[in-house]
Amino acid sequence: MAAGKKVKNAAQKTKGKVKETTGRAVGNQSLESKGAREQMAGDAKQAGQKLKDTLKH
Repeated sequence: MAAGKKVKNAAQKTKGKVKETTGRAVGNQSLESKGAREQMAGDAKQAGQKLKDTLKH
């Protein structure tokens, strides 16, 4: 996986986790769910990159 994309996907997951935790702490369900969606998007992108890398080799 390209290092830049790996870092970007990990950052998106981390950002989502922070939003989810913050939303849970302050009782903001919208922020909590947005954070969860960002985490899932980061996971999906990372899985896609791993699949592309597997198919290359």
